[in-house]
Amino acid sequence: MKSILKFPLAALALVTVFSCKEVKKETNDAANEAEETMEEMTMEEEVETIKFMMEPKSESDVQGEVTFTEEDGEVKMMASFTGLSEGEHAIHIHQTADCSADDGTSAGGHWNPTNEPHGKWGASEGYHKGDIGNFTADADGNATVEFSTSEWCIGCDDENKNIVGKAVIVHQGSDDFTSQPSGAAGPRVSCTGIIQ
Repeated sequence: MKSILKFPLAALALVTVFSCKEVKKETNDAANEAEETMEEMTMEEEVETIKFMMEPKSESDVQGEVTFTEEDGEVKMMASFTGLSEGEHAIHIHQTADCSADDGTSAGGHWNPTNEPHGKWGASEGYHKGDIGNFTADADGNATVEFSTSEWCIGCDDENKNIVGKAVIVHQGSDDFTSQPSGAAGPRVSCTGIIQ
């Protein structure tokens, strides 16, 4: 009788050991899965995006939408516009997120935190952090702009890089990249403040 009892007890102990190992494996798998999910969420949180609408200025009909996205230390600007005259137009970041003036002058001059001369982006002679450049509108007055740089950030502590609190301005004409301090691009036909 004793030997008959020993066998079921041994079998029960063996089943219990394997069950514990299986539970431990499932627990480890669940923990690994949770860790991977947290890493994915952290990666997603590192992408910062702000989007806003441009409003007409200087009695124009120029409207648009601008999106800034920051990921892996680079800010990408995507913009689309309507109501432009056909041809080249300048686009800049200006120093103040204030579009209250009818002509957009409340946005101040170009954003230039490093006190450089105005110029074409990347020029060895210097350029403003807000000197994005020119883009072309088609015959219907539509245009898109794509620009990216590691010299900007969204809401960081570096005032030489932080675009929050600035304004985006579209001009009637094109930037000549030489006239100081603004490139002689003409009236400001569209404006929006970058406010997070």
